[in-house]
Amino acid sequence: MSSPDQVPDPQTTATRDVVMRYHLSWKARDIDAVLALYHPDVEYNDFFQNRCMHREELADYVRATMPSGPVDFLEHNDRIRVDGDTAFIQYAISVAGGGTFRASEAITVRDGLIWRINEYALLVKPAARPGQDSTQRPAASRLGLSARQLSLLARDLEDYFQRSQPYLDPALDLHQVASATGYTRNQISYLLNQMLGQSFYQYVNQARLAHLLNLLQTAVPPVRIDELAFSAGFNSLSAFYRCFRQHTGLSPKAYLKQLHKSL
Repeated sequence: MSSPDQVPDPQTTATRDVVMRYHLSWKARDIDAVLALYHPDVEYNDFFQNRCMHREELADYVRATMPSGPVDFLEHNDRIRVDGDTAFIQYAISVAGGGTFRASEAITVRDGLIWRINEYALLVKPAARPGQDSTQRPAASRLGLSARQLSLLARDLEDYFQRSQPYLDPALDLHQVASATGYTRNQISYLLNQMLGQSFYQYVNQARLAHLLNLLQTAVPPVRIDELAFSAGFNSLSAFYRCFRQHTGLSPKAYLKQLHKSL
């Protein structure tokens, strides 16, 4: 790379301009601008999925990968580095409620367009699980999801539970959630088990408990906690009491006493 007192390399300058426009197009959620920067012979290698894509496949890939909401789930941990026709970007991808991926891209520019992208991602901060190697490459390559898409899956699942409250159905199962969200059961199971460190029913009961705790804030005594538990979707009192104590550290009776005292 050129030192500050040297004349900048024209190829490096041109590469930086293209990659910066690409980077800003992603941040602006501008799909058309992103696609316009791909070379007709572009090759996108996603090594997390062991997948190689070309120009005709990238439109669907970009749409599936780019978040629609305003929150940026990418945290860039270094400036864009450029050397000749290649730029290097490093960032972290956070998964709501769970792990973190360390990711990097090597982007090669030709004819003023992006000709090659090699994307690498490694799970470096999974949910805590006894005996699990935190640097082990996960088996998500078989699920058809990139590291970015796993982050989007976590957000989509969280949004679906908040918006539609499917957990209020005591018979809710993984198949229903998969059908409603458009993901497969294996994809959701991988996210929950490997990234969030919990089973599907633990995730659902946690949502039920959060709903019940909100109800308790406005409940008028005398409070019938068992009835509230069933109305929140719990179909087993033993599961409810176990979940309640695990997440609050108290029995329902002790929690209510503390709540009323604070109010």
